Amino acid sequence: MINGENRTPSHDQRGVGLTGGMSGEGDYQPSSQKWVRDQVAAFEASNGSAANTLRDTGMPIVVVTNRGRNSGAVRKTPVMRVEHDGRYLMVASQGGAPKHPAWYYNLLAEPVVELQDGATRSRFRTRVLDGQERELWWERAVAEYPPYADYQRRTDRVIPVLLLEPV
Repeated sequence: MINGENRTPSHDQRGVGLTGGMSGEGDYQPSSQKWVRDQVAAFEASNGSAANTLRDTGMPIVVVTNRGRNSGAVRKTPVMRVEHDGRYLMVASQGGAPKHPAWYYNLLAEPVVELQDGATRSRFRTRVLDGQERELWWERAVAEYPPYADYQRRTDRVIPVLLLEPV
């Protein structure tokens, strides 16, 4: 469901649900990582009923669609499902790597995204959290996916957390 309308998602190479807040249509550019490409393809082909957990962990994911800040291409990223009261969290952990993931910078440049949770698609606006709000959501993230705490210990950077709120 996008903006209260039931729509059949397009699985061609066009941007899905990226009008009305995100700049126009664009070509979908799958991830360079095979496992990400495969998971997004299977998730979308099943309308969220398959490939909806992180690899072999059994932990639920959602897929976020955004636009690349440099390429303008549509990008799709599976992330851990951290949800509370209809809002979601994206944790820019990249497994504790020393640099933020590319999608983090994309969301800073264009914060309106589409999120698919199971069969439900909705638009959200993202914002980076800090202070007590960040701490509250960080605790929720670690409760849902405990490896986040290890990822933070592996890196000198403070892992950004972004809240997705319905548009």
